[in-house]
Parts: sequence; C-alpha cells; structure tokens
Amino acid sequence: MAIRETTHFGADDAGQRAEPATLTVLTRVRELIVTGKMPAGTRLTAETIAKELGVSRTPVRSALAVLTAEGLAAYHVNRGYAVRDIQLRDVLDAIDARAVLEAKGCGLSVDYGWAPEEFERLSAAVRQGAAIVQRGDWSEAIEREWYEHNRDFHSLIVRVSRNGAIRNAIRMTVIYPVFGDIARLCPAIARYVPQRFRAIPESVPNHIIESQGDHQKILDAIAAEDAEQAEAAMLDHVQKSRHRLMAIATRR
Repeated sequence: MAIRETTHFGADDAGQRAEPATLTVLTRVRELIVTGKMPAGTRLTAETIAKELGVSRTPVRSALAVLTAEGLAAYHVNRGYAVRDIQLRDVLDAIDARAVLEAKGCGLSVDYGWAPEEFERLSAAVRQGAAIVQRGDWSEAIEREWYEHNRDFHSLIVRVSRNGAIRNAIRMTVIYPVFGDIARLCPAIARYVPQRFRAIPESVPNHIIESQGDHQKILDAIAAEDAEQAEAAMLDHVQKSRHRLMAIATRR
C-alpha cells in the first residue's frame, strides 16, 4: 500500500490536546448521560459539575456547549442546561448518519494515504480485538476492553480522512455509548429490549464476532488501497448495529 512519511493530525487534534480539562469533563458527563446515570431532565449546572470533578467552571461550560450540540443536553434561557430525553428513534437516526459519514471517511483515508505508524496502530487495534475474541470468554470487563479497541479502530480511520467536517459531524451522532453494548447500556434502547438480549453471556456474542470480522475486512481493503471497497465495508459494518437493534427491540 502507498504510505506517507509524516503524520499531521491537524488543528482539531492540537485543540483537543490543548484542552484536557474540557475533554475530561465532556467524556465523564457524556458517559453519565448515555448510561442513564443522569436521567432525562437532570439539570446540568457548571458549578456543581466543576466541584464534583475538581475543575474550574470554564471547561465545564465548554463541555456543556458540546453536549448540547451533540443533542445530549438542551439549553433553556430561564433554566439553563438539562439532560435531553433521548428516544429510540434518535439513536437509530444517529446510526444512519454515522454509517454514511464513517463510510465516506474510510474511503477518503485510502485516497489520502496512511503513514506507516498510522496503519500499524490500526492493525494493532484489529489484532488486539481479535485476540480478545479468540479467548472465547466474555464478561462486562472484557466487553469494555474490546470496545476500547473498537473505538480506537473507528476514530483512527476518521482521523486519517483529514476531513474536519466529517469528524465534527460524527461527533454529533455520539448519542449512545461506544464503551459497551448499546442494547444494555443506553436507556433509550434498553427499555425496548427483552432481558435475555441484555444479559452478558459467558462466551463472545455473535455480533461481536461478526464485528471483529468486519474490522479485518476494512483493514484488508485499506491495505489494498481499495477506497471503494473500504467505504462499502464500513457502511455495511455500521449499519449492522442498526439492524441488530431493530431485530431485538420488541416495542417501538
């Protein structure tokens, strides 16, 4: 595959590195919202969050603005920020948008070209995910470990697309957790899913095995410099999560 000699992640990445406090607050509050620990209607005050997380109010205000743009929070002039009520339809729509955006980003990453260190990081994420699947056992901790590699895989591909508009748009689709099974962790989904589909199995779930296989197909397409195949494989991969949710959600 064609590779470049240098890596430049652009101004957006520099900005993220320059504001660690905002990222910390954003990550923490986002997780609390999407897992239901901060239910719909919960007021989000900068003073309270800053005190609990041990930061100043400035990064909290920045994080709240991002959460509002993502659709996780809402702002009212007289009441301030509050957690937004997320519905199943919102999540399914977000997956539809993310599928198209990530697919295009995947194709663009091939057109742009992967630096050696970038491609090695992507390959490592696939190898590490595969090693977890091959062990065969499963638990909440193992699930979270696999999803960390899954997040690294997806975020790196989008980053290498070098398309700031796509990256920003994808952030607006992050209204569900990427650190575990959405069918169990996201209240907007879980309330429609029977308990048998939310229980954590003792062996690797079929959808994880299939997802890991998709990662390898995407990696192979990138290595072969086949932008069209890489884009198609990513589109199919992300859409499978929507199909799964529609199949197990019994009340819609």
